[in-house]
Amino acid sequence: MITALLIASMVLAADPPAKNDTMKDLLKDVATDKKSDGPDVSKLPFTGDSIKQVVTAYQPKIQGCYEDHIANKKKAPQGTIKTAWVITPEGLVKGAKIDKKGTTLKDAALYDCVIAVLSTMEFPKPPDSKDHPIEFPFNLKAVQ
Repeated sequence: MITALLIASMVLAADPPAKNDTMKDLLKDVATDKKSDGPDVSKLPFTGDSIKQVVTAYQPKIQGCYEDHIANKKKAPQGTIKTAWVITPEGLVKGAKIDKKGTTLKDAALYDCVIAVLSTMEFPKPPDSKDHPIEFPFNLKAVQ
């Protein structure tokens, strides 16, 4: 059984979502590509290692969000996006958020993309049929 990580009280500023066709297309692509990236969770136990395995499988999509939204700027900043979500008893993600207090990259469109990716992840079902809060930092930098 996993010891659920406690999520500190988070205050999230209401950033308006990006209003452009590129962002809509990217989010649509993320949503329609739901099952193609993660491992077969039906064959995995609910452990810290399996959670890390699922997150690692989605890391390229998170990096893609960064590349699309940050790396093309004149000076590509590198940094961390601290995320939090809950794994439901069904193994799905709910309440995916960016913890702005622990995040060094500042870009609303990047946040929207990362949350869209997180929301598509599927995990092994917890055997205790309870919600499991998770915190996970993504360290991002431009690929040379």
